[in-house]
Amino acid sequence: MKSELCEMLGIEFPIFAFTHCRDVAAAVSRAGGMGVLGALAFSPEQLEIELSWIDEHCGGKPYGVDVVMPVKSADREAGLHDEKQLAQQLRGMISQAHWDYVEKILADHGVPPLSEEPDAGSSAGDPLSSGVLGWTEATGTPLIDVALAHPISLLASALGPPPKEAIDRAHEQGVQVAALIGRVEQAVRDVQKGVDIIIAQGYEAGGHTGEVASMVLVPDVVDAVAPVPVLAAGGIATGRQMAAAMALGAQGVWTGSIWLTVSEANTGEIAMDKLLAASSTDTVRSRALTGKPARQLRTAWTEAWEAPESPGTLPMPLQFILNNYAMRRIQRSNNRELTGMPVGQVVSRMNKVRPSKDVIYDMVEEYIDTMTRLAQETTTA
Repeated sequence: MKSELCEMLGIEFPIFAFTHCRDVAAAVSRAGGMGVLGALAFSPEQLEIELSWIDEHCGGKPYGVDVVMPVKSADREAGLHDEKQLAQQLRGMISQAHWDYVEKILADHGVPPLSEEPDAGSSAGDPLSSGVLGWTEATGTPLIDVALAHPISLLASALGPPPKEAIDRAHEQGVQVAALIGRVEQAVRDVQKGVDIIIAQGYEAGGHTGEVASMVLVPDVVDAVAPVPVLAAGGIATGRQMAAAMALGAQGVWTGSIWLTVSEANTGEIAMDKLLAASSTDTVRSRALTGKPARQLRTAWTEAWEAPESPGTLPMPLQFILNNYAMRRIQRSNNRELTGMPVGQVVSRMNKVRPSKDVIYDMVEEYIDTMTRLAQETTTA
């Protein structure tokens, strides 16, 4: 399984694991893949703690950090750049009708208010409590600063490439830069901006996805950006699926959903139960989470935003502020109907809890078996 990409990054297997859990990231890197910690869920101070922990527990193996700085968002269109005032300014852009609709959804499902929380429409709260975090340019830039202060090997970015200044800084430190894309033209744009690795994420994937399926997207992107390496993402949880991705021209795979149900994951009990029981048709591509199409478990929350009485979802990051406020209350109340999370259609194969290293080794073993079988069938044909 050794490849030019593996040699470039110093990893044994071209398996990249996106996760918001530091334990998973470290475990995958120790097992020979590359753990990539999603920075979105953390403030700069918390990210510093998480990365320092990984530094101490990854066994000196390479790991990466993923940030989210959307090319298009409400803060950029409004010219908002002051991190200290950003949360209040963005909350002020959300109509009372939207706050009222959130309250209606929660009330309809018996979710009680939390006495320590500010009122839904209040401007109180910092970016962490308001759900802004890394979704904006102002809050995402400090996360890049923290990441590049650690010995990371990869800086990845979803919803557009990192700023040119961040790409240049990464390259000066010998850090490779990757970007997730859903269309060929996005891949070409990102390569022109200096991105080293393209992650072609198909329609099947969890989280933000485009409308093109992996089987079509990956070879189109490989041809468009060659010789830049491409990772395939979306619908990959097994060695057979990895073999298919490599046959399409990918040099590795970017995985995310499968790490939600490993033993090291910090997935909550209700969400874990729903993931283990879900089929591929139990996911939906919805704007209810962030304002951009993102695949997630189908829940009463996603259905409510598709209902006729819905005021409609808001642009990023405004919708996520609503979602973040609601999910804090939903989690505290242990409401099953409203509990969900981003996950891809490959959730149908996530039916038992396993250690991260077993997921890696099983995938590698099945990949080798698949390639061996195909070679034998070709020889005897």
